[in-house]
Amino acid sequence: MEHEQKKVLIFLGPPGSGKGTQAKRLSQRLDLPHISTGDLLRENIRAETDLGEKARDFIDKGHLVPDDLVINMLFERISRPDCDKGYILDGYPRRVSQADVLQERLSDKDQVVALNLLVPDDVIVERLAGRLTCRNCGYVYHKVYNPPADPDRCDKCGGEIYQRPDDDEKVIRKRLSTYKEETSPLIKYYSEKDLLVEIDGNKAPDTVFSAILELF
Repeated sequence: MEHEQKKVLIFLGPPGSGKGTQAKRLSQRLDLPHISTGDLLRENIRAETDLGEKARDFIDKGHLVPDDLVINMLFERISRPDCDKGYILDGYPRRVSQADVLQERLSDKDQVVALNLLVPDDVIVERLAGRLTCRNCGYVYHKVYNPPADPDRCDKCGGEIYQRPDDDEKVIRKRLSTYKEETSPLIKYYSEKDLLVEIDGNKAPDTVFSAILELF
């Protein structure tokens, strides 16, 4: 059976760049599944699949989940019928070695686009360090741009408002540094294959989304 062309859209960008939000919106507009490897990992652990149980062993010991486990989860997911026309990847690949494995599994006919959202570090820090989350329903506020009416209570459900430990400024800057170390080679990798498109992510979300839509 002839392989049908798939759209494979890969979102790149530092934490806080808005790639998760934009990937979800694009998923709805193009009717393509939005696949986050973080969500996949949690889904497999929750469902107690063989892969999930193996991943849990590593996490419980404080180790990173190995590439091969993440890759197996990913390829099990994209083999499902809802991915026949394509899919949107968020959080994978993170390294060139992962990108190589992905490229090996794709057909020459597949339309691959790596979208890199560009946002300055200081803007990222401001976005993330101002985030507040409801401990009960998970709704996300911002100290400046979207504060709750009561600084301690969620407007939606009355749950406790707190700041995640990884939204501390020092932690954010460390995460940014790690992201750059891992991802700079990946940006070069897709650029050399002429598959990279860079989008200014330092604009209003609707403006960024319009720029992404123009590509398709």
